[in-house]
Formats: sequence, C-alpha cells, structure tokens
Amino acid sequence: MKVSLDGAGLTGGAPRPDAGAGVRPVGPAPAGLDALGVCAWFGQTQVLDDVSLSVPPATVTALIGPSGCGKSTFLRILNRMHESTDGAQMAGEVFLNGEDIYGPGHRLTDVRKQIGMVFQKPNPFPSMSIADNVTAGLGLTNTKVSRSDRVDLIEECLTRAGLWSEVKDRLDRPGSALSGGQQQRLCIARSLAVRPKVLLMDEPCSALDPTSTRRIEDTIAELQDDVTIVIVTHNMQQATRVSQRAAFFLAEPGSLGGIVEQGDTVDLFEHPRDERTSDYVNGRFG
Repeated sequence: MKVSLDGAGLTGGAPRPDAGAGVRPVGPAPAGLDALGVCAWFGQTQVLDDVSLSVPPATVTALIGPSGCGKSTFLRILNRMHESTDGAQMAGEVFLNGEDIYGPGHRLTDVRKQIGMVFQKPNPFPSMSIADNVTAGLGLTNTKVSRSDRVDLIEECLTRAGLWSEVKDRLDRPGSALSGGQQQRLCIARSLAVRPKVLLMDEPCSALDPTSTRRIEDTIAELQDDVTIVIVTHNMQQATRVSQRAAFFLAEPGSLGGIVEQGDTVDLFEHPRDERTSDYVNGRFG
C-alpha cells in the first residue's frame, strides 16, 4: 500500500587518545536494520521499487551505484527523513531490531535518536561553539545530562570522531570555523552524542581531501563495533576499505531504482553474480 507521509525533519579528566585507540562509549548495543519491499515516490514520480536489504548489527554496509538510482533516498527512508520532503511517499517496512519504525506509536524523535544521520555536506550549526555543536542533539531528543557528564560526553564524542586532539583547546570557538574535514568529524561527534544504534552516512567524504577522507575512514573503523553503519559512497576503493557488506543499486533506462546484488563486500567486488555488477565495480560504466 502506498502511504502518504507527513512530518518534520530533525537534523541528523585526562585527555583520551583520538580514534583508533579503543575508547568505548557507554550506550545501547548496535542494532540490525531490515528493509522489506521499500518503494518511494516524490509526488507522482516513483524512484524506488521493492527494495529489501538486511543490515547486520555492528557492521559497515556500503550502498554503491550510479547517481540517480535511489541510494540517498533509500538511506533517508531508513530513519524517516524521506517524509520531511513535501509530497514524499513510501511503501514497505523498516525494522530496527525487529520493531517497525513506521509503525503506530513510534515517535519521530525516538527513531532519529536511535538512527543518526551524517550528510554529504558538513552542517555544523554556525552560531554554536564546537562544544555546543556536539551536544545540540540532546535538546532535540529530550536527552538530559548533568553538567559534569556533559563535559565528559563532549570529550568522548570528539575523541571517537578523531577530532579531540585538534580542538580540545578551542571548544568555545564556532564549529563553522573548522576546516571541511573537521566539520564533518564534528557532525559525526554530534550524531554520537545521543547514543545511536545505527549511523547513516550519505557520501560523507565526497567533498573532502584525501587526508580528511582517511581520517573519516579511520573513524568508521573505530566505530563499527559499537554502531551499525550504512554508508552511501561513489568511491569503489572506499567501499572495499570500510565495509563488510555492500549493495549495488541501479536504475536502468525505463526502470525504477532497486538493488541488483547484495552480499559480502569481497564477494560482490571479486565474484559478482550479475554482469551489471561486474561492469560497475570494474569501471565500465557509472
């Protein structure tokens, strides 16, 4: 059944070492995501048809495919951001640890707290300090922490985002004063502050230089045991570096966007079952 959607979006001690040093947060266990028969429309235009994907907990899953095949739309459906677009509609089901996030009784803010989002373009709040940017999501999700816990939380999240050593002496400076790569890591820290079970990342490195890209990838590797991650990327090398599972999306002429093939990343890249997958991952189109 085709369902109309209405709703408002939400954004997405001693010094500890940065990402890669094993800092473990206290928070919920990473969750599995299961999308079943997902279809999507913008107004009368359908863009996705019958997409099903299982994302195991504590893994990184890469969504790959040419531009315009519905990867980002599918990602936004996974935390109910699709409905923030006027005229957007969807059908199908999305389960977080077996619970339908579109089911009755599931508040939008609760879903966004459990399933965070990092966007292609870094979006720190320009009028807020670095520290306040990290904790901005707490107010949006009605999460209360004490003043002392807030200080520890800021350090922990910046550490896990690989940013603490670079900003610890200027936490009162505006987040917008950071470089592009630092801003993206600040946005990751902001997402982590509300203790999500899943983190969605929509081409988080597409506008970054190689050094910043490497730092984001190091952060993903550090986080994956504690947060389930789904990342959209056009960089095939990045997909093989950061993910354990992958799904290849395609919208051929005259067809709607959907998944051609999914599975373990190594198998999908080295032993694809579908010729179209082989052509794409080997650079013959896209």
